Amino acid sequence: MSETEQIEFKGPVIFVDDEHHIRVTVQQTLELEDYSIRCFGSAAEVLDKLDVDWPGVIVSDINMPGIDGIELMRRIREIDTDLPVILVTGHGDISMAVTAIRDGAYDFIEKPFASELLVDVVKRALEKRNLTLENRNLRREIEAQNAPGPRILGNTPSIQSMRRIIHQVLGAPTDILLNGETGTGKELVARYLHEHSNRREKNFVAINCGAVPENLIESELFGHEAGAFTGADKSRVGKFEYANGGTLFLDEIESMPMAVQVKLLRVIEERMVERLGSNELIPLDIRIVAATKVDLKELSDEGQFRSDLFYRLNIVTIDIPALRDRLEDLPLLFEHFALIASARYQQEIIPLPGERMHQLLQHDWPGNVRELRNLAERYVLLGDEANLALAEQGMGDEIQSRRTLSERVDQFERSLIHESLQSHKGSIKETMVALGLARKTLYDKMKKHDLDRLDYK
Repeated sequence: MSETEQIEFKGPVIFVDDEHHIRVTVQQTLELEDYSIRCFGSAAEVLDKLDVDWPGVIVSDINMPGIDGIELMRRIREIDTDLPVILVTGHGDISMAVTAIRDGAYDFIEKPFASELLVDVVKRALEKRNLTLENRNLRREIEAQNAPGPRILGNTPSIQSMRRIIHQVLGAPTDILLNGETGTGKELVARYLHEHSNRREKNFVAINCGAVPENLIESELFGHEAGAFTGADKSRVGKFEYANGGTLFLDEIESMPMAVQVKLLRVIEERMVERLGSNELIPLDIRIVAATKVDLKELSDEGQFRSDLFYRLNIVTIDIPALRDRLEDLPLLFEHFALIASARYQQEIIPLPGERMHQLLQHDWPGNVRELRNLAERYVLLGDEANLALAEQGMGDEIQSRRTLSERVDQFERSLIHESLQSHKGSIKETMVALGLARKTLYDKMKKHDLDRLDYK
């Protein structure tokens, strides 16, 4: 078995049999093959260990007291119809096992069985389970990307990894910390989390902790009663209360005053908020998404951010990559922003020359995606002046020199192939002619640069 297979398909496995010596033998067999295995003496012990998307397989004896293997399989299929169940049967139960396979069992093994047979069947079942979950996650991503609301565009590994993490926590009630430089799209990710969760029907409330004066931030967050302080003529609902049932987005959390951090920690832990000037506690059903552009751990170590609040927020952290670290996504993002600007300003888009796209790929993008979006809007608005605007953006030879020759050649090659596929709507034949490449050479280069002709149709 290759190293890749060992890493990818090593469990978990649950084995159920009422005979102790068989459980010991099977556990030893699978542990020797580095599988993660748990053994149980009855089916009743297993069901509460399973849920939808559980990543393993079940191996169960058929004849057991109480819930037998057939009934266990039926109940497992009520939890997840695609979860593989392997049945272990005596000689007289073979017809029953064959019927069970027709009813959805993955396979059966007849006692006594060789260790190699057990390992092989478990390996194949786990491969099938892994593929099922990959396809399931892919369908969810496609559905989310095609749904109304914010979209997270890009195909680079860092963005794909970020999307996977987001989809794993969409339905979870946990709070989330977003790390990303200015302009990377932290609020977009927060809105995506809200719009694609079961909280979408409730409010998404955003507050920039660095933009609210220190003497007002408590009132903004927690609300106040009339007369709570000078100028409080009437009661006010705070952001926490207004976001109840939905999502509260706390941007630039590092800017929150230390005194307010204490109260924020209490609200997060107790899920209760108390308006200023009131003794009434208001229960909260809320997801908090906090965002920062600095290293909160470093700030907490320096005593500039409460360490207990940092660790409370740091349960699930999502890192948003800078644009310079995902330049392969730049052509897609530029086209997306240009199309939006074209519709908004009712302006036709002038095709961007390849050399200008090459210049964009050499820029460091300190303002990240926000900087690119603003540039795309100017490009649409300026029309014939667009090329001049791009040149004035400061994307000249001094920036190109920051990258190696090989990197610059690869980026330029990718941008030319992308532009040709786009202009020829994904036609391989027309792209071959336009670029003067043999079919195999073009396919090899498209594979190298992760370009799919179907994306251009």
